[in-house]
Amino acid sequence: KSKKQSYSNKTNTMANFGELVLVLGDLHIPHRASKIPAPFKKMLVPNKMRHVICTGNLSSEDYAELSGLAPNVHVVAGDHDDANQMAFPESRVVQVGAFRVGVIHGHQILPWNSKEAVERVRRKLGVDILVTGHTHRNEVTSHSDGAFYHINPGSITGASSALVPDGKVTPSFILLAVQDTKVVCYVYELGEGDEVQVSKTEFTKKAEVDPQLEASNAKNATLMASLLS
Repeated sequence: KSKKQSYSNKTNTMANFGELVLVLGDLHIPHRASKIPAPFKKMLVPNKMRHVICTGNLSSEDYAELSGLAPNVHVVAGDHDDANQMAFPESRVVQVGAFRVGVIHGHQILPWNSKEAVERVRRKLGVDILVTGHTHRNEVTSHSDGAFYHINPGSITGASSALVPDGKVTPSFILLAVQDTKVVCYVYELGEGDEVQVSKTEFTKKAEVDPQLEASNAKNATLMASLLS
């Protein structure tokens, strides 16, 4: 279930909702954007989040700033990083609660908008949630009937991208509140008049099925059916 509402300072109480994970990326400062918008900036309070996940395309100054927000900062290589000063891995896998969270920049997913390509990457990393960037458009999508989720935080600065048809990129980021097998996903977008809009999606990790147990149950069911026939 999801809903949308205006941002309120009450959102700061989400620290009581579980392990908080800030997900952002595609800053492109100073080449395509000058800074993180002020309404977002004031929301990024140090020591409120347990993790920061970044999908890449940031400067060394940006990385230093992110490092001051949380004790665990996980960054992957983008396609326009400050290559002379930083070297990040192509992918990362982070354990948060009961979830394995995989992170890549996203340019590796080909063809674009292919659920099969996303599934291949998720399967390769062996994760429950796959986080990507690159498109500069936020997304929270369920795959395989809720077996896993694909999350894209968009661009927190609203940096321009040729991948956005009309050229209008809405600044956005995502905050995850994780409680064991449950995730509440908050998507923050900067609307007209610098008004922050929030949408919320909730999902729960599905219980893993033991193939051997499932086969045994099927065999027993067949046996019982034959006895009763």
